[in-house]
Amino acid sequence: MTLNDKLIERERYDARAQSQLAQTVAAAEVPLGSQTMVAYLRTPYLVYEQKIAHLVQAGNRVLELGAGAGLHTRALLQTGAHVTASDISPHSLSLLRQRFQQTAGNLETAVADMECLPFAPDAFDVVVSAGSLSYGEPRLVEAEIRRVLRPGGMLLCVDSLNHNPVYRLNRWLHYRRGNRSLSTLKRMPDLRRIQALGQGFETLEVRYFGALSYLMPVVARLAGENGAQSISDRLDRWIGVKRSGFKFVLVARGLSKTDSV
Repeated sequence: MTLNDKLIERERYDARAQSQLAQTVAAAEVPLGSQTMVAYLRTPYLVYEQKIAHLVQAGNRVLELGAGAGLHTRALLQTGAHVTASDISPHSLSLLRQRFQQTAGNLETAVADMECLPFAPDAFDVVVSAGSLSYGEPRLVEAEIRRVLRPGGMLLCVDSLNHNPVYRLNRWLHYRRGNRSLSTLKRMPDLRRIQALGQGFETLEVRYFGALSYLMPVVARLAGENGAQSISDRLDRWIGVKRSGFKFVLVARGLSKTDSV
């Protein structure tokens, strides 16, 4: 990401967090994670949270990239792992600490650029990311993930996919409206990026979601949000969604340091 785009994104998220910092609201009182999504967009985030619950263990050292204000941090803290939430936006991390002050015993925060992480090699058992992969130059981010993961470590992420022209157009419109920077459009993950993320790991598991998510607002008017979620999930299984998907969940396990150089 260019320096200018980094500043744009940091200022955008700082401003958003500052507007909420005056409200002292605990995380238990705020919808977070999959709870914040409309039902027909929720499934990939539910799967991400399920993977965290099943694979992240108490005592693990976990680094969350692009943690922001903690939208997806609660699922990590609930595992009993020691979580380091990192982000380029200091005010977002202040809001995150405010939200989770009751669980501060297993939480640290770090203002950090994911292209150049301020952590020692082999510092973490797990690296996670929810929607943040497009906020850094891919080769730099992937190298940093492998550097800070211990041998045998795990990468777990949920993010958007950049092949479907409908979703590409929607993101471009958001850019034109000033809601996102140009670099994030250029660096939105594609299938080649997914394979690159899995390099150096013993196993790579990827699931794709939402081939027809753009139709679900219309379906929801007829079948309700939960009905639209059920229809969307069935269509994904029937289509065998991959390149046409809206979101993906990736689990890469068993990092080999010698193979990932």
